[in-house]
Amino acid sequence: MTSLILLAGIALTGAWLAVAPMAQTRVASRPVVYEGARIIVGDGTAPIESGVFVVQDGRFTAVGPKGAVSVPPGATRVSLAGRTVMPALVNAHVHIGYEGYTSWGAENYTPANVLDHLRREAYYGVAATQSVGSSPTDASIAFVKDQQAGKFAVASRFFFMPGMAPPNGGPDAILIKGTKALNAVYEVSTADQARTAVQGMAAKRLKHVKIWVDDRRGTYPKMTPEVYNAVIGEAHRLGMKVQAHAIQMADQKAVVRAGADVLVHTVQNEPIDEELMALLREHTPYWTTVIGLGDRSEACDGDAFVDATYPAETLREIRAKDCAPLPPTSAAREQILSNNLPKYIANGARLVLGTDAGIDARHAFGWADHHEMTRWVRSGISPMDAIVAATSRPAELIGIPDLGSVAVGKSADFLVLTANPLEDIRNTRRIDKVFLRGTALDRAAMLREFRKEGR
Repeated sequence: MTSLILLAGIALTGAWLAVAPMAQTRVASRPVVYEGARIIVGDGTAPIESGVFVVQDGRFTAVGPKGAVSVPPGATRVSLAGRTVMPALVNAHVHIGYEGYTSWGAENYTPANVLDHLRREAYYGVAATQSVGSSPTDASIAFVKDQQAGKFAVASRFFFMPGMAPPNGGPDAILIKGTKALNAVYEVSTADQARTAVQGMAAKRLKHVKIWVDDRRGTYPKMTPEVYNAVIGEAHRLGMKVQAHAIQMADQKAVVRAGADVLVHTVQNEPIDEELMALLREHTPYWTTVIGLGDRSEACDGDAFVDATYPAETLREIRAKDCAPLPPTSAAREQILSNNLPKYIANGARLVLGTDAGIDARHAFGWADHHEMTRWVRSGISPMDAIVAATSRPAELIGIPDLGSVAVGKSADFLVLTANPLEDIRNTRRIDKVFLRGTALDRAAMLREFRKEGR
C-alpha cells in the first residue's frame, strides 16, 4: 500500500466512502405533508398531478393524489403548488477524488476531497454516486464505514467498485496517472490471476468490478478474451456484476457476448449493426453512455447553473483552453449518436446515468449529470425515459433499494423543481430545493464552500 493510500485512509479526519445507505444527520420525527406538486414517481408511470406526500423520519410514508392521502395528526403542511417533484438522481459512473479544480492528481485523493465531490453531486440533486474502477479499495471501504456512521457532512452516498486491466493498460492517459500512483487498478495478465483477484474482491463483500477492454488506438495492451471471460465467469459465480469499458463495436460485441452485466460507452465512430443489436436483445445489459465528456464544455456558455460551483480561476482556465468552436467532425459524431442511442435502447440496452466526471474540470461533478440527460433527449430519448434512467434504474443496478423513486418506504431524497422536466428535460436544472433523507440541503452555504479558490 502506498504512502498516499495510507494518508488517504488514516491521516485525515474521516475515511473513504463506498457501498450502502449512509447515516446522515438526525431528522425530526414529526411528519411533514407536502401538497400540490406534480410528482414524477421515477418508475415511468404517469405523473401524479396535484400530488401529496408525507415524510417522516427521513422516509416517504404516504404518496398519492390529493384526497387519497390522509394527513397525520400534528403534521406540518408545506405547499408546493406550481412545483414539480422528482426523485433525486443516481450517478452510476464517475472517477472520484483526483479533481482539485485548481490542480488534478493523486495528491488530491484525500477524504476531504472525495467528500467535496460528493457534496457537489448532492448540490445538483444527486443522492448516490458510484466511482468506477479508479478508487483505492481499502481506503474506499474505510470511508464507507465513516460515512455510514455519520462522520461527514451530508453528501451524496458513495459507492465504488475496483477496476481490472492488463499491466500498463486500462484507464485513459489522464486517469492512469492517478490510478498508478495509488495502485488503484488490479493488474492481471492471466485467467488464474483474474479469478484470484475477483475472489479477493468478493471476500471484501464487493458486488461490482470494472474491466477495461480497450487498446487506446493501439497504444495500450488490451485485456484478452481468456482473461475477461475468467473475470466474468468468476464474478458471476460469486454473485458480482461486471462493468465492461469498450468503445469499439467489435469489443462491445465481445464483452456483451461474454456476459458483461453493464456496457460502458457508446460506439461513436460508426452506426451499430444488426449483430450488436441482436446481442443486446439477447443479453439486455445495463448501459452507461458517458458521452458528455467528449462534448464542448457547458462551462464555455456562461450558464449560471454550471458556473456556480467553479472557482473563478478554473472558469478562466477552461474558457482560455477549451472553448474553441466545434470541429467539422462534430456534426458527423452527432449524427452517429442520434442514430445509435435509440437503437441501443430499442434493442434491449437498459440505459443508466453515468458521466465520467472527475477526469477533467471542464466536465464537472453535479452539473454533468444534467448535461448527460440533455444529450440523451437531444438524441431521441424521451424525457420520461431519461428520468427513469437517471433515478430508479441506476438505483436498481447499484443495489440501493431505498432510492430512485418517490414511493412509500423509500428514503425521502427528492428534488423540488420550478418547471416540468417532462416538457423540457433542461428543467431538471430549475432546482428550488434538494432534499436528502427528508432534510433540505443548505445549498447557499454549500455554494460558498465550492467557490473558494485554491482549495
